[in-house]
Amino acid sequence: MSHKFTILGRGRAGRALADALGGIVQLESHEAEPEGLVLLAIPDRAIKKYAKKFAGRCAHLSGSLHIDDIPSLHPLTSFDGVANDWHGISLAVTGEPPKPILTAFISLGFVPFELLPNLKPLYHACAVMASGHVATLWMAAEEILASNGIILQGKGIMGLAESTLNAFKQNGKNGITGPFVRGDQETIQRDIAALPEKWRSLFEGLGGMATTNKKGSDEGA
Repeated sequence: MSHKFTILGRGRAGRALADALGGIVQLESHEAEPEGLVLLAIPDRAIKKYAKKFAGRCAHLSGSLHIDDIPSLHPLTSFDGVANDWHGISLAVTGEPPKPILTAFISLGFVPFELLPNLKPLYHACAVMASGHVATLWMAAEEILASNGIILQGKGIMGLAESTLNAFKQNGKNGITGPFVRGDQETIQRDIAALPEKWRSLFEGLGGMATTNKKGSDEGA
């Protein structure tokens, strides 16, 4: 066996990691029964079953699920099936993964930190808020505009999303802007009234949180 370990699972994460690691790994489907070390790149619902099969020689990629005596490594990023630049990307490590597997992640630029088992669900919930939920807001904004005949040109919402992220990267909480941070109540009330009813309370609630976070940042400065 020339490879150091097997990645089990041909989803986007498994394919991307295998693409990046090349010959040091073997990529296999769920049905395979490889010898040696195994990294389980499979859905959470299947991990317990396969962890038993490879007990003592595997680790998994779930950021939410914990199984006693089975270590995990969760990259704080999204995968698209191909190798990418992961330098500086956080890697949540629970338990003690096999050294060749952990070393492989570090070689790709991931930065490991210890995540206690009892904190995994909270960590994963925050990750979901910062990724999928944010994307949902982007899509909702474009759909609301389009349904009212406003068809954005150029980058559309993505241009705003990119500039917001860049401001946050450079200035942290001080990079947050908008009517809530400015305390512009007239604008806030006009915006709320213009939105579809199901979005109004969320809009106002998130805006209030942004204001609270900004004040906390200013007070701590």
